[in-house]
Amino acid sequence: MSGPQCCSNPPTLNPASGAGHVEKLGGLDTYVSGLPDSKLAVFLISDIFGYEAPNLRTLADKIAAAGFYSVVPDFFYGDPYAPEAGKPVLTWLEDHGTDKGVDDAKPVIEALKSKGISAIGAVGFCWGAKVVVQLAKRDVIQAAVLCHPSFVTVDDFKGVEVPIAVLGAEFDHLSPPSLLKQYEEVITANNEVDGYVKIFPKVQHGWTVRYDVGNEAAVKPAEEAHQNMLEWFAKYVN
Repeated sequence: MSGPQCCSNPPTLNPASGAGHVEKLGGLDTYVSGLPDSKLAVFLISDIFGYEAPNLRTLADKIAAAGFYSVVPDFFYGDPYAPEAGKPVLTWLEDHGTDKGVDDAKPVIEALKSKGISAIGAVGFCWGAKVVVQLAKRDVIQAAVLCHPSFVTVDDFKGVEVPIAVLGAEFDHLSPPSLLKQYEEVITANNEVDGYVKIFPKVQHGWTVRYDVGNEAAVKPAEEAHQNMLEWFAKYVN
């Protein structure tokens, strides 16, 4: 995740973005959208730019419109990666490890269950994908989606217990097609769990959330990925 792609096209963060609101959930400030009395939830885990990214919140709203209670926690405690601050991304990552993300996710999941949520899907973007693949090895979520993953190894897919979809990019130094195909081999070899890998042509790392809303050529593949995600959750989070 140390390459330039992980930091390219940074969003302009906006704490007021989205149709939902921010509340505490499992000890974390969390953007929530949708009906709280829904029995189904989708947990979005951001890339390094955090939970105030407008496109990410728009996607959470889209998922909420499909009937899920959408939650986007702030795993970085108000300290997302800020390129303008001049801190190298590797230095930032030393204080924002994915292992801590996995630990922080557990109270959020428990809080959702305490609200009466009976099934949870999780989608992770870049940094967040590493957290989601770890959650997929535990009996805490019902389905997983990884979008342009970073840090995720082939071995991470061994032991996955829930249906998992991987949406990758043709141009991605962090999870190139050659690595995505290795993921696919492990996923398809697991006869116990459904899963697939899809490689989107002509797109780069981050394309599902870090796109220019005014660029139709960028919006179209992002929306296709969002639809694939929604179809996966509709199938398995019920």
